[in-house]
Amino acid sequence: MSELIACPFCHELFVRGEVEHCPACGLSLTELSKLPLSQDAMAEMEDFGLPTPPHLAPLAWFDMRRGKGILVLGAALGLIAFFSSWVNLTSPEVRALSGADLARRSGWIWAAGVSWFVLLPMAFTRRTIDKLRGARVAAAFLSAIPILTCSILWLMPPRTRYVPVRFEWGWGFYATCLLGALATATSIRLGGKMSDIAVSPPAPEEPRLLH
Repeated sequence: MSELIACPFCHELFVRGEVEHCPACGLSLTELSKLPLSQDAMAEMEDFGLPTPPHLAPLAWFDMRRGKGILVLGAALGLIAFFSSWVNLTSPEVRALSGADLARRSGWIWAAGVSWFVLLPMAFTRRTIDKLRGARVAAAFLSAIPILTCSILWLMPPRTRYVPVRFEWGWGFYATCLLGALATATSIRLGGKMSDIAVSPPAPEEPRLLH
């Protein structure tokens, strides 16, 4: 088994050193021990009555442990912050602009709102520890987009050639930065460690009457 490598998508098996990429999928092959069980393997375990590994056991929909709750809450608050005050103008007019208002003028700012919108259901629908851990890279990437958006705005604030623009950053802007940092830090450790998974003891067998 230690000499086998597999495709992370189709789970086709190969001998180590035989090929580097899956001929069908084109993906880089990885060690078999690092891949989750395939659907066929899960079905065989159910057929033989074998217990489901704890990291593959489905969690309750509202089980918010292992960083899931922080990520879901952070994404929801991030959406609220996106539609809240990002810029408080004092010149040439007195007006508060939200992230959505700024995005209507500069389309790339929509990336911050879209990242929160995608991250929220993605985190909420991950119902196994294995899937939570597998979403770390995608979650960290989405969480970093609002930080990058705010950083670009901070370094290159809006300016005009003839009319001076005076403004202050609103609470929604600062909240987006803080929530992005919190979500990114949480995403890196999403799902927790495999070594601290609680394993339930097997249920005692019922006594059988011998004839």
